[in-house]
Amino acid sequence: MAQESAPADNGAGDGDIVVTAQRREQSLLDVPLAVTALGGDTLAERGITNSSQLGNAVPNLQINSPYGNTQPNFSLRGIGVANEYNSNQASPVGVYLDDVYLAPRTSHGMGLFDLDRIEVLRGPQGTLFGRNTTGGAINFITRKPTLSGADGYVQLGYGNFDTVTAQGAVEATLAEDVAGLRLAVNYAKGDGQINNVFPGGRDAASVDTLQGRASLRLKPTDSLDIVLRAYGGRDRGTQAAVHGLADFRTGLGFFETDENRIGDNNTDAWGFSANIALELSDQISLTSITSYDGGKQDLQQAADGAPVDILDINWRSKYRQFSQELRANYDGDGVTFVGGLFYGWDRNITDNTFNLPLPPAGGFFQHYRQVRKSYAVFGQADIELADRLVLTLGARYTKDKSRYDDAFAYLFVGGVDDPQTPIATTVPCAGVAGTCPYDPDARFALADTNNALTGRVALSYTFDDGPLVYASYNRGYRAGAVNGGGYTSSSGIGYIEPERVNAYEVGIKGRAGGRLLTYAASAFYYDYSNQQLQDTRAGPVSFLVNAPASEVYGLEIETTLRPIDGFRIDASLGWLHSKYKELTLQGADLSGNSLPFAPKLTAQLGFEWDMVEVGGGTLTFAPNMAYSSRQYFSPFNDIDAPGTPQVNSELQQGANAKVNASLSWTGDALTVRAFANNLFDRKTYGYGLDLRGAGFPYNFLVPSAPRTYGVSVRYSF
Repeated sequence: MAQESAPADNGAGDGDIVVTAQRREQSLLDVPLAVTALGGDTLAERGITNSSQLGNAVPNLQINSPYGNTQPNFSLRGIGVANEYNSNQASPVGVYLDDVYLAPRTSHGMGLFDLDRIEVLRGPQGTLFGRNTTGGAINFITRKPTLSGADGYVQLGYGNFDTVTAQGAVEATLAEDVAGLRLAVNYAKGDGQINNVFPGGRDAASVDTLQGRASLRLKPTDSLDIVLRAYGGRDRGTQAAVHGLADFRTGLGFFETDENRIGDNNTDAWGFSANIALELSDQISLTSITSYDGGKQDLQQAADGAPVDILDINWRSKYRQFSQELRANYDGDGVTFVGGLFYGWDRNITDNTFNLPLPPAGGFFQHYRQVRKSYAVFGQADIELADRLVLTLGARYTKDKSRYDDAFAYLFVGGVDDPQTPIATTVPCAGVAGTCPYDPDARFALADTNNALTGRVALSYTFDDGPLVYASYNRGYRAGAVNGGGYTSSSGIGYIEPERVNAYEVGIKGRAGGRLLTYAASAFYYDYSNQQLQDTRAGPVSFLVNAPASEVYGLEIETTLRPIDGFRIDASLGWLHSKYKELTLQGADLSGNSLPFAPKLTAQLGFEWDMVEVGGGTLTFAPNMAYSSRQYFSPFNDIDAPGTPQVNSELQQGANAKVNASLSWTGDALTVRAFANNLFDRKTYGYGLDLRGAGFPYNFLVPSAPRTYGVSVRYSF
């Protein structure tokens, strides 16, 4: 969908939005891919302030997390991390910030501010965005200095739950057409959105974030363009609410909990990058992208939703990553080529504590270090076979190395607030927890290497004064992974097979009636093998396993209609069929079940109406609706494994529609906006995990946000 509300300097003529989905600038309507591009104004109109809300604007995109807005799991066309919740797993939907791949999923839960646009590429990206992208890619593209003049904005807001927001940006040209600096900041602080009835207890799902970004652009010559970016942010909100033990849900409303230990979701993220572009000639250019990023999470999660200590977890991880990409672009003589080299390194050091209702009180402590390295060479060429007929050929060869080491875990006695006294080593220990004597020096290590050849073949044709049609084949790959949830025994810790997907797609996009109607439609079929998912069992024990074979197919339609000046309708529809062709877990045959977080139908509908000119400005009404049919949170769907206390029918969310709306007045420099998200206060779950099968008398369910509303004032200069 060509959401044409990006900054004015982002156009390619006639209001087209320019994207870099193929690592070069193109009009969105000229890209033979299923891409949704959202400009900064569109995000504001739809009430999208965090990456976890993007599902309201993109068909067949689901976003879920057991931790609220922290560590979001992106699922595109049914391909995601399924019910996986450990921090060491890579997302099959690659997330990028200004073309820099972000390995830790904790960094994906970002506030959205001062963005040029967001590009969502649906389908495996096995050529140009090649690291672990079996599902797709999301690229958050920030605004960079224009090298001319000075500008900026300040925005202040207030909403329910006593929420205060502030953001702003300022840009200064240090030397005309040569050097410029842009600084941006984002702040939000508000009370918990889920009322905690426990006496003196804190409310769940509060907001407390602060982020900043600095971009320095240098263009000493017409052929050399350098952008240096640094960012940092932190989140100190309270944990997501949990609907857990039913005995303590009596008399509570959906947006209430009775919890004695509402913890904090403490996360930090920072990074530096250098993007250097050099034009060697009118036809050839080189690009170097270097980045170093880091962060950490410290999540204190009461995972029982009860005023007693049943399951309390402290998830702690520290991250570092480095990446380097060298890319060459060629454009001329009927051939356009993009190719290059990529190297990525990331490290995760995890220290988790699981307090369980053991006799006596105690639990497990877990430590490990994971280091992954990825090497790739890639290239893609667009070859003009005839006038307006283009053949695309692309390939990527990837080598992934992973090491899981310095790993140990032990069983301890002691309450949540008491010192831990180790009594037995559980990792390394191949037997039942508690059967191996405690050894403080015992360590466990594994290593794995994967090689993959992926790529793309496509044929596209642009009709004279008409649409672009295309057909494509893409092969995607996600490296093998180790079970980050193995802490009761080393027998459950091992590398599993890489995911692979063969994707076939046909599509059409274009305009009709000038700018009256803009449309894009695609149909696809996926042959999907070895999806990586969690299998929780009594113990409690978590196993990371492969689903041998799945199939996914569906279609998507996106359109923008402008029947009259000052009135625009945006609509999209996603239909999805997903099923496991082969999967058996815990003795239950799950073949034919739907994949988790893969509703059959998603739809978005909204309009933007400039109602009247008043007071020297324009009054605009912009409501929108997002619909989702039923989705399952578990590969079991409604099936319970034989001989277990599972009640998997609880782990789903039924069909629902949510309405957002905004009313804004915009003058020359001032915008005043009133907004409401989830206007009708729909009660839905965003995530669920089987804990009954793990030995607990309840399942783990996380409610989505209630109705939020407020006002904001923005002044641009």
